[in-house]
Amino acid sequence: MSHTDLIERLYEGLRTLDGDTMADCYTSEARFEDPAFGELTGERIGGMWRMLTSGSDGIEVDLSDVIIKGDEGSAHWVARYKFGATGRSVVNRATARYRFDGELIDEHIDTFSFHSWSRQALGPAGLLFGWTPILRNKVRSQALSNLDRFLARASEADDA
Repeated sequence: MSHTDLIERLYEGLRTLDGDTMADCYTSEARFEDPAFGELTGERIGGMWRMLTSGSDGIEVDLSDVIIKGDEGSAHWVARYKFGATGRSVVNRATARYRFDGELIDEHIDTFSFHSWSRQALGPAGLLFGWTPILRNKVRSQALSNLDRFLARASEADDA
């Protein structure tokens, strides 16, 4: 599979709410980073995608400008969805950078405007405080707490 095909598979997994397919796109030691979750490594990346896709009632994804140069790549993507905590509509425009190890993603860094995202997802609080580290840290803390709970429930289900 080419790296371009891999990136397309990753976002097709997001479109179809298939977190398992998304998780399978990463090496076991991969690193992911974005403004909402901060840095995640290894199985927590797949857990994040499984959590986000399992809790969604639909995500529209537009992928564009996929560029691959050797073991590195980049792409632009736009996600349209309802933010679960508030039910508010979000259009998030992100730029992604990738580093590959063989046929899998070993590093994935998404950048987007946290202030723009928080204005849409959180409404007035995001408008007023989305530019501050206080709100960003609160959102990150909540996202990581949700991820920890999701992974714990998944582990309990696997043990049952």
